Amino acid sequence: MAKEKVGVVGAGLMGAEIALVYALAGHEVVLSDTGEAQLSAALQRLDRTLDRGVSRGFYKEEEKPLALARITTSVAFDSFADCALVTEAVFEDEAVKAETWRKLDALCRPDCIFASNTSTIPISTLASSVGETRRSRFIGMHYFSPASRMKLVEVIPAFDTAPETVETAMRLMHEADKTPIRIKDVAGFAVNRMFLIFLNEAVRLVEDGVATPEDIDTACKLGLGHPMGPFELMDATTSKLCLQVSEILHDAYGERFRPPALLKQRVKAGFVGGRNARGWRK
Repeated sequence: MAKEKVGVVGAGLMGAEIALVYALAGHEVVLSDTGEAQLSAALQRLDRTLDRGVSRGFYKEEEKPLALARITTSVAFDSFADCALVTEAVFEDEAVKAETWRKLDALCRPDCIFASNTSTIPISTLASSVGETRRSRFIGMHYFSPASRMKLVEVIPAFDTAPETVETAMRLMHEADKTPIRIKDVAGFAVNRMFLIFLNEAVRLVEDGVATPEDIDTACKLGLGHPMGPFELMDATTSKLCLQVSEILHDAYGERFRPPALLKQRVKAGFVGGRNARGWRK
């Protein structure tokens, strides 16, 4: 399926970046969302991302127009009918994702591989949303933000995922200059299970008055070698998403993942970060 057409559902921060990963690797990509405004904003973000990448030497100047030209946008799911692979990157909610997969299952070609970018929901749970004949081609492919730059991709087979589907997913990631690792299908997979323990403890340090968010970020960068501190990362990805992930893991694993009271309080008060709201550091 080298260089065949790839689809991405969801043009938010992750979905648009995943589309760029495949476009940079030479695939034709269709990127879909619920409205033209979201799609236009996504293309504008990718244009700026490529400009920064060129200026910093991550990409060659000639790669930018080629990558953007390979990405088309659509608000209609019919655009995915001839895709060889479709990645879902919609809201981290099981019901929303299940409905998305049911729609895609009804119109995509029988050999199309379905890949979810969920960060926490077990892949076998999502695979139950499609027909039994499709489940051998259903897999988790969890990228990290920003997907166009971060090398790691967690590849998660579901109960019924065929070995050939796993091999294709791993090969596609290697061809896109990513480093895939195979992970067992459990809630939160590997990285988020480790990270949420770390993040929740960082919030508790602030809650207990041990240090400020700014000082904890500095400590993590200078003392642990992290490129971003936990509060910078929460402001970038939103505390609301971090709370959702923590609650899913709390339901799955119990007390050690209980979200800190301060995190829940700030999310309820609207201090979630992102582009349009105050966060921990702004």
